[in-house]
Amino acid sequence: MLSEELFEVWCIQHKLSEQAKTIIQRIRSSPPSRLVRGAAGNVSGRYPSQKMGCTIQFESHRGELAFIYQMEHDPMVLEFYDQPEAIKLVYPGKTGKPVGLFHTPDFFLLLTSGAGWAECKMEEQLPHLAEQMPHRYVHNADRTWSSPPGKAYAQPFGLFYRLQSSAQIDWVYQRNLRFLEDYLRFSRAPVSTEVIIAIRTLVMSKPALSLLEVLEGLQTETPDDVYALIASEQLYVDLSHTPLADAGHVQVFVDREQAAAYSTLSQSAFHLFPGSSSHSLVPGTLLWWDGKPWRLLNLGETAITLLSPEKRVVDLPIEIFEDLLRQRKVTIATPEPDTPGQAKGHAHVTSASPEQLEVATERYKLLGRVVPEETVVSARTLQRWRMQFRTAEAIYGHGFIGLIPGRNRQGNHVPRLGQSVEQLLEKYITEHYETLKQQSKTAVYLLLEREAKAQGLPVPSYRTFLNRIAKRDRREQTRLRQGPRAAAQLDPWVWELEQTTPKHGDRPWEIVHMDHTEFDIELVSARTGQPLGRPWATFVTDAFSRRLLVVYLTFDPPSYRSCMMALRECVWRYGRFPQTLIVDGGSDFRSVYFEALLAYYSCTKASRPWAQPRYGSVCERLFGTANTQFVHNLTGNTQITRQVRQVTKSVDPKHHAVWTLGDLYSYLIAWAYEVYDMTPHPALDMSPREAFRTGMARSGERIHCSIDYDDTFRFFSLPTTPKGSAQVEPGRGVKINYVYYWSDEFRPAPIEHTQVPVRSDPFDIGRAYAFVKSRWVPCISEYYLQFKGHSEREVLLATAELRKRWQKHAKHASITAKRLAEFLASAEAHEVVLTQRLQDAEGQDVFAQMGGMRGHHPSEMPLATEKGPDLAQMEQELTCEKEDVYANLEIYEEYQ
Repeated sequence: MLSEELFEVWCIQHKLSEQAKTIIQRIRSSPPSRLVRGAAGNVSGRYPSQKMGCTIQFESHRGELAFIYQMEHDPMVLEFYDQPEAIKLVYPGKTGKPVGLFHTPDFFLLLTSGAGWAECKMEEQLPHLAEQMPHRYVHNADRTWSSPPGKAYAQPFGLFYRLQSSAQIDWVYQRNLRFLEDYLRFSRAPVSTEVIIAIRTLVMSKPALSLLEVLEGLQTETPDDVYALIASEQLYVDLSHTPLADAGHVQVFVDREQAAAYSTLSQSAFHLFPGSSSHSLVPGTLLWWDGKPWRLLNLGETAITLLSPEKRVVDLPIEIFEDLLRQRKVTIATPEPDTPGQAKGHAHVTSASPEQLEVATERYKLLGRVVPEETVVSARTLQRWRMQFRTAEAIYGHGFIGLIPGRNRQGNHVPRLGQSVEQLLEKYITEHYETLKQQSKTAVYLLLEREAKAQGLPVPSYRTFLNRIAKRDRREQTRLRQGPRAAAQLDPWVWELEQTTPKHGDRPWEIVHMDHTEFDIELVSARTGQPLGRPWATFVTDAFSRRLLVVYLTFDPPSYRSCMMALRECVWRYGRFPQTLIVDGGSDFRSVYFEALLAYYSCTKASRPWAQPRYGSVCERLFGTANTQFVHNLTGNTQITRQVRQVTKSVDPKHHAVWTLGDLYSYLIAWAYEVYDMTPHPALDMSPREAFRTGMARSGERIHCSIDYDDTFRFFSLPTTPKGSAQVEPGRGVKINYVYYWSDEFRPAPIEHTQVPVRSDPFDIGRAYAFVKSRWVPCISEYYLQFKGHSEREVLLATAELRKRWQKHAKHASITAKRLAEFLASAEAHEVVLTQRLQDAEGQDVFAQMGGMRGHHPSEMPLATEKGPDLAQMEQELTCEKEDVYANLEIYEEYQ
């Protein structure tokens, strides 16, 4: 970002007016004017920009996020701001009536050449918008788009207004930017001179060496060194030509000049005429060989099949054919433009069914027989076919078209029902059947029959009525009758006809999904045997390898606490965050603590559209796999509760529950990290672990992106106050969530009345932590004995219960820490609070098995040393009687 001094210099250089300068200063000093939300199937989120030092919002991952990547890495872009203040656009409407509206552009840009607003739109949406608002969206002659009212607003200030279409995005370049972003954003130790010389020598050993050959030819060097040299332009790769993930087709050069020289030589040696390689040919291509036309029939792996002018079939080895192409003895004929007759003949062929083409082929064979007596049809029929053949040859240029039977053009195609009846059918289908009332077909037909008789019109049959309904768009019909969520199940698959970016990424850690689900099993307390309900599981899944990176189990419903614990375990096991984390629109993923943690460690958060489960198919399928392969095979599973009327006391899962939270978590991590991880995945043809390791070996370990599981990370993953800090009050300490916490480090006078960073422990509100004198120090609550061991959720439930009691007694008193402490210590706590206390105690058994909570060093070292849970050892431990070793332990042992 520009400093105030540099901004003043920039304004002087561009001779901006005071009014334009005021607008820009107001945008630079203001937060976004609105918060974006995913809508219409868009994936929204926040991108942590290093250039801007903050997170940038985007509403579309295919439009705005791609534009953000472009601005982040474009040296001509000095600053960019999302969702600036609204501007007023005035333009003629579709009917000519003046229209004025306030419009919030997507971005405001400060470039080396000027400043202005930018609006991103998808190319496929712009024609529809231009039809609805022809004076606001204009298609230019150079196939770009512009907005005249936006330009009219910006021009008086000396600024610009640009309409950015998704068609202007170089998707291969975008994909490669994402691949190299870890080397562009994160600081890394410079590659040593010896390694640089070794890699450049390898690249110079053969012209246009492929990236795969470079990676396979490394000795002591690593793929990280190669990608770091590409990112720093010490090796040249055309990032707009081929994705780096397709290493076998990426050409690597020492510098740009060598690449240009090789391209020139290649074109002069091999591309003297169009289609100089057999790989660019397709069956049916017309070739010229020795002045005669030949037709390519088949392009095989080892041979080429040609049809000679004399209609003879000739096979040539592919090597000989390539030589003929290089020597220009065989050339590709330049196709002549189709005449109207040829275009009409092509339409006849494409509209013919396979059965019609089979009949035409059989007729062609019969016409080609030398002896007419050998045919099975009469001479008159042969004469008629021959006439049709010659007529089609004269009209369409090919006689075969005349032999295609015209059965699809036979019959009476005149509608039997009059226009009035058709309109009546349309009216009753749209106004009575396709409504939220969901009337049956029979009921609507009876209404239609009565109306037709009343108007004296012919009554259409019930079958005709059903046929009209069946011909309508099923998805739109479902939306009108049952709503958008039901219609979402009928959404068509979106086939990507043009390459953008892979939905599962090009490598491990590029795209990771996080989601929650309630397991289909009832659990009991390990201490009292009391039923505690169904647990919630949090899965963190790598999209590229389908690997389950982290599983977390708790009784608490989805909240920021579950998210923080899952991310903690992720860092403990692997020492890193993903590049992009895909989540849903739940409040747990929108918490300040969660988004701040992701932004601090440069992780892009993308939110799936609401009520669109297909966008999270990676996690959703894993939830189903975990239930069917694991949970549904355990005693106490709740499959039978899907048939509520069949549930009796004798088969109620709550009465058969035997599993505790700790035991279930032990076997769950064994299934996730060992059984599922080693099972071949049908979409990968290998196990998730193998796919993960292969991807990491190919794309680089990226050790420079690792995150240390130290005190800084642990405390940063704890929640804080809205400001992130609290004031030290003399004699009382810091106030967090209406509770005072004290530490002896607050005694010195220079510390009093200062703001210090603070963190609270959501699983033990008796403790908090403050950053004093360059270190985190523990603080205890003023009511430590009462609050000790109580979770944040238990306090929330107790607060609600206490507020409910006061409402009954018509007391309007505020809830203070003292009253809350007394309530928690009393024996009159409500059952829901006691249940939560038991659930929190069960949660300690889970914490004791999570690596990040035991205070040990990470177990996820280099890939070769990776090891999952020992099933045999677990079985032995569970069968042995053991004491409760967690009874006297704090939840966060590493803080002591």
